[in-house]
Amino acid sequence: MPLIDVVVSKIVQETATVKSLYLSMPDGTSVGQYSPGAHIDVIGPTSLTRQYSLFSRPDGRESFAVAIKREENSRGGSAALHELRVGDSLKISAPRNLLQIAPEASHHILVAAGIGITPMLSMARYMDVHAISFELHYFARTEQDAAFLPLLEARCSDKLRAHLGVLRDQQTSVLEAALEVAAAGTHVYICGPAGFMTKMVTFAEGYIPSAAIHIENFHAAEQPGTASNSAFEVELDGETYHVPADRSIVEVLEENGCDVDTSCQEGICGTCIMQVLDGDPDHRDNVLSKAERESGELITVCVSRAKGSRIVLDYY
Repeated sequence: MPLIDVVVSKIVQETATVKSLYLSMPDGTSVGQYSPGAHIDVIGPTSLTRQYSLFSRPDGRESFAVAIKREENSRGGSAALHELRVGDSLKISAPRNLLQIAPEASHHILVAAGIGITPMLSMARYMDVHAISFELHYFARTEQDAAFLPLLEARCSDKLRAHLGVLRDQQTSVLEAALEVAAAGTHVYICGPAGFMTKMVTFAEGYIPSAAIHIENFHAAEQPGTASNSAFEVELDGETYHVPADRSIVEVLEENGCDVDTSCQEGICGTCIMQVLDGDPDHRDNVLSKAERESGELITVCVSRAKGSRIVLDYY
């Protein structure tokens, strides 16, 4: 996938652990437009590739902006990005969107915790400007930990519900109150820590169809050891390839000259999603929604496998 050379044009310390990086083209112009909820790959100083949601204005009138939370157990990704200075160069991918605003929805409930506010910020800004019905529920430990809270209060205070210091076992009651009065056709969008999202998704499924629940998750799912894998055949464009137990589908396809886009190689970015024409996917990603998994029509070929002896794929 082609990468874009950008420079850091501005840095803002949002909270004690979160920095915003504004990214522009080397000549200072905007990188361009994107759809609300989109994310980009960022290749940092340590050459690690990480995915970050864009929270700037989607219409391309300002620089791309991403928020980086410095993780305590960082493997070099977030820590290195926190050391960047204005004028430093980075490489990024073109925007991709796994959290698009559902055009058929009558109302949108955005639910964010911690740094999960970033994709919701661009979606909220867009929906507010375009008079689309929504409400934003933002969970944070304290006001000081709530990145972008002043911006949200200034731009869409009537749609914002800030839940500061709410105990974990009380978080679902907030969503329950919103869903109990939600109009038919409401969609829910969730982003935050893995445990928070799992809890909120499970709860929301008691009120609305799983197809109306959208998530963004940049944490890789724990993968089983190769000893538990089985070999299988994959067919693409009329050609059949053998996938051994210790190789991934994408590795085999790329080795045989097939043009498959990849990025994270962890099942979290959605770059390598392909169509399933026949066969039963063994989903091991953290990107497809429950509805997408249950349909059996999509697979992330960097980590997922086939449950049977054969699977037939096509480009998505």
